Amino acid sequence: MDFSKSAALLERARQVIPGGVNSPVRAFRSVGGTPPFIVRGEGCRMYDVDGNEFIDYVGSWGPLILGHRPPMVLDALREILEVGTSFGAPTEREIDLAEAIRDAFPSMEMVRLVNSGTEAAMSALRVARGFTGRNLTIKFEGCYHGHVDSLLVKAGSGLATLGIADSAGVPEAFAATTISLPYNNLAAVEQAFVERGGDIACIMVEPVAGNMGCVPPAPKFLEGLRAICTKYRALLIFDEVMTGFRVAFGGAQGRFGVKPDMTALGKIVGGGLPIAAYGGKREVMTHVAPTGPIYQAGTLSGNPMAVAAGLAMLRYLKSHPEVYEQIELRTQELCATPPAGVTVNRVGSMFTFFFTEQPITDYDSARTSNTQRFAQFFHWMLTGGIYLAPSQFEAGFMSAAHTPEDVAKTVERAKAFPG
Repeated sequence: MDFSKSAALLERARQVIPGGVNSPVRAFRSVGGTPPFIVRGEGCRMYDVDGNEFIDYVGSWGPLILGHRPPMVLDALREILEVGTSFGAPTEREIDLAEAIRDAFPSMEMVRLVNSGTEAAMSALRVARGFTGRNLTIKFEGCYHGHVDSLLVKAGSGLATLGIADSAGVPEAFAATTISLPYNNLAAVEQAFVERGGDIACIMVEPVAGNMGCVPPAPKFLEGLRAICTKYRALLIFDEVMTGFRVAFGGAQGRFGVKPDMTALGKIVGGGLPIAAYGGKREVMTHVAPTGPIYQAGTLSGNPMAVAAGLAMLRYLKSHPEVYEQIELRTQELCATPPAGVTVNRVGSMFTFFFTEQPITDYDSARTSNTQRFAQFFHWMLTGGIYLAPSQFEAGFMSAAHTPEDVAKTVERAKAFPG
């Protein structure tokens, strides 16, 4: 494939944008090569400036569950363009979207719309601290909750080590409010609460991890977190920015039957446009301004274009539950015959090919993957017209626009990998 036009655009972008990209993973630093600059998407396909065509398994990192440019979303956007793109004032559609989210996620008795997954996670964390009057947070190594200062930490050598900043610019005092523990290790959580339970405001967790690759929760892990939080009167926060409306219509909490106190949502609730939401129990959310002392605001929150697109997407998914059965079946077919020496993790329509033979249950086991071999596989697939996430430690996503023929082509290309 020719990527010369993309290469020229990348060089131009580097002069005005750090690394030439507006989000680090797009730079292809972990796999090498030139990222294709996309000009158009249609169905399950993307097209770049060099005229290359790709079957897309990134789907804007999860929200495009119906593929690119689904008709109902385009119709909703056309309708909004006739009335206005931003008001900074209340609209009825905001209520409609909040009600649609609440109906799908009964644990979210009250909902606040925001603009990004980072903002949703950051706000939920602030509310948990304000509501409980405590300062410490438990997160899990390998789980990403946006670029919130206090959550950009990694685990130390102990089971309950206070975090060390993973990014320059994060004050040590911020990182020290976070306890980072191994994912799927309930004993470590219990130990942390025995030692610091009176100081811990919340546990924040991806109920299905997606930012160290797709890693499902171990049996009883989520249930155990629920029980511990109830015992110590801490809040359990599910970060469903990736899993919400993706692994099931009611998200991971619906799929696994575990009810958190608060939830952060993103991606899919905007139908492909930038929007997110957080919410939870009424007794918790009434502490948010203007009804309570915990301040959170956003000028563009509830943007009418994103709200309209999200409503169109969620209403379609609710009225077409067969979408979930279809995409899960096709993801199962995609993952059935991986290359030799590869472990596949899958939950619903999320998946990752880990280039290691050992089971992947946490960040340490994920890091046993052969990232060099993954990079070779990534470029083998890319030059064969298959677009995967450009990192070993990211999830892939199926859409309803992928056909059996698309999946078969992808499987054949993967089976032919010579690496």
